[in-house]
Amino acid sequence: MTPEAFCRQITAKAGSSFTLSFRLLPPARRHAMEALYAFCREVDDIADDIADPALARVKLTWWREEIHRLFAEVGTPKDPSTAQHPISLALKGPIKTYALPLVDFEAVLDGVGMDLPHTAFQSLDELNLYCDRVAGAVGRLSVRIFGICSDQTLVYASELGLAFQYTNILRDVGEDARRARIYLPTSMLQAQGAKTGSILNLEDSPELRRVLGELHQFAEQAYDRALAALPTQERRAQRPGLVMTAIYRDLLRSIASLDYDVLNQRVRLGPLRKLWVALLAALGRMPR
Repeated sequence: MTPEAFCRQITAKAGSSFTLSFRLLPPARRHAMEALYAFCREVDDIADDIADPALARVKLTWWREEIHRLFAEVGTPKDPSTAQHPISLALKGPIKTYALPLVDFEAVLDGVGMDLPHTAFQSLDELNLYCDRVAGAVGRLSVRIFGICSDQTLVYASELGLAFQYTNILRDVGEDARRARIYLPTSMLQAQGAKTGSILNLEDSPELRRVLGELHQFAEQAYDRALAALPTQERRAQRPGLVMTAIYRDLLRSIASLDYDVLNQRVRLGPLRKLWVALLAALGRMPR
């Protein structure tokens, strides 16, 4: 199996909403996104699937060294490659072709490290740092793959990563609580009188729903800032991200329409709904 086929298999198996947008890309860019997605999936699973934090850190350190090996050889004629993993081999071409920066790959790894083990975020600033690492950095890598992008498009990507991760956190409150994780900042919980113990026990409350409503508003503002930052002349190249924006914003508003009933269910959009929203976004009809 080629490295590209290995990454394609991971992407297909994940069944993520993100992969729907890859279909808008020409083959070379689509293969690059599949490699990037496979990398993100692989390192994210370190925090989710390895119960022993010490073992998880060993694997995360290996990936950090692997990425450094990969960047050390990009643009050189080394053969055989010193990078070892199929995902790394699939990333080598895109890193060179699309000038993907090491700093954003390191940020993703730093974000995963914040979950080994996960400790409560005390403030919104701490949450935003985490979101930028695990989502904003991925966005900045992605927009480079989608097409030539300006500094403003990188701002768009960072804001979009923040909005996406806020949406994920809202969707996954119950699922995260079952893993003894709470991503809602302690300062927000305390301001509304919400108790972390109650959340971990999956006990709903008006106080918790007020916190979730506040995070929803932060997410809406981040979506607005992202769309305002994207230059008009770059919107066509950035269509995959705009499709994901439409899908995720629709998910966010579905969560709100259920009055943030997320402790005991994971809100999802049906396949036909996602396809319809994606089609409208691809045609330039973005939700407001």
